[in-house]
Amino acid sequence: MGNALNLDDFFAVGLQAQNYVLTHILVWNMLLQLIVVGCLYLLARLAAGPVRPWLHRQLKRHPLVEHSLPHLTRVITTRLVSPIITVALLWFTLRAASHFHWPNHGIRIFLSLFLAWVIIRLLTSQIKNRTLARGISVIFWSVAALDIVHLLHPFLALLNSIDLTISNVHLTLLSVLEGGFLLVALFWLAKKISVFFEHWIKTVEHITPSAQVLLHKLLTFALFTLVALGVLYYLGFNLTALAVFSGAIGLGLGFGLQKIFSNLISGLIILADRSIKPGDVIQLGDTHGYINYLGSRYVSVVTRDATEYLIPNEDLVTNQVINWSYSNNLVRLKIPVGIGYDSDVQQAMDLMLEAAAEVDRILTDPKPACLLIGFGENSVDFQLRVWIHDPQNGVHNVKSQILLGVWKRFQQHGIDLPLPQRVLHHQSVPELEVAVRPRERDAALNPTG
Repeated sequence: MGNALNLDDFFAVGLQAQNYVLTHILVWNMLLQLIVVGCLYLLARLAAGPVRPWLHRQLKRHPLVEHSLPHLTRVITTRLVSPIITVALLWFTLRAASHFHWPNHGIRIFLSLFLAWVIIRLLTSQIKNRTLARGISVIFWSVAALDIVHLLHPFLALLNSIDLTISNVHLTLLSVLEGGFLLVALFWLAKKISVFFEHWIKTVEHITPSAQVLLHKLLTFALFTLVALGVLYYLGFNLTALAVFSGAIGLGLGFGLQKIFSNLISGLIILADRSIKPGDVIQLGDTHGYINYLGSRYVSVVTRDATEYLIPNEDLVTNQVINWSYSNNLVRLKIPVGIGYDSDVQQAMDLMLEAAAEVDRILTDPKPACLLIGFGENSVDFQLRVWIHDPQNGVHNVKSQILLGVWKRFQQHGIDLPLPQRVLHHQSVPELEVAVRPRERDAALNPTG
């Protein structure tokens, strides 16, 4: 461990803050500067009216920025126009006051406060956890307040005096806090770069969807790895020794988290061989739908009833998967139809082909076909075969339209649909003559003898 905490340092910082307030804040020229700052803020509020729609139009011209940082652009256009204009006006006023040697300490303070307000609002707008956002706000406001009263450097020196040693690496409380802040900031930046790259690569036409997802995952992994290694290097850790240590840990985790790593590797295999890509219509067991998202651990499959299944990548690699749109989107539907034995077979086949031709989604090439496939117990059995090229829009709805058209035509032309039939043969039994001997008759009438 390092140096002990000295309370005299805290008392010295407190006395310095008291002297600063008495000599710089509680003076008459500060009142005049407060009036100037108030007027500039009101002017910024008036100017924000026409600036806000203009800024919104400018951001609309860059859809990649708007899609990558939607919440940030909304915060800028709705909440930060006035503070940003105020910062600009205060900066010009400070330059003018410095040039003419006017008192400007209060203007400098409020410039720092408004600038801190803008930065804090921008940062916290990207954090969904409100408790974490409030904590970060408190930290930044504290830093801004210390900087305003010229106590930031003494406070940082105090933090730097508290040190500790981990694995021959000398660390101070200040360096640990800096490393944590750097880690959070770089992870946030890496995430935003990843989102921006994901939206950008979707606009590149000659890259397949599977390759787009694969490149995005590789870039994301590389960015996060570089961030982690960069922060460790900043703190002074030996990356060579860390590589050996992490290799041993990775071996242990590989056995303990075998399923998770199996899904990760399976995800890379799926992306590399392009057997499944976003938008494909697949069937795995009883699950049937289109690929909505390819993740590192799972695949999102959305069915026609809007149910979303999260299927582990390993299941898609090890189990049989029906991909209806792997090489092309052509899908043949087989629709069984039966008619009564008294109906005209050829006329029924023609009517079924007419019903199929009237459905818009049915292709004419390959053209529909109707086959007689057998004679059942109650019906003459047919199979109507049609082709569609958009299975992602549903299969059963096409069958329903065709069967409805077949039903209407059969009703119009007198084609009977089969009903279960049973043929019963009734045969009369010849009369039987029964002869009873006298002795057996007497025994039956007198059982007691």
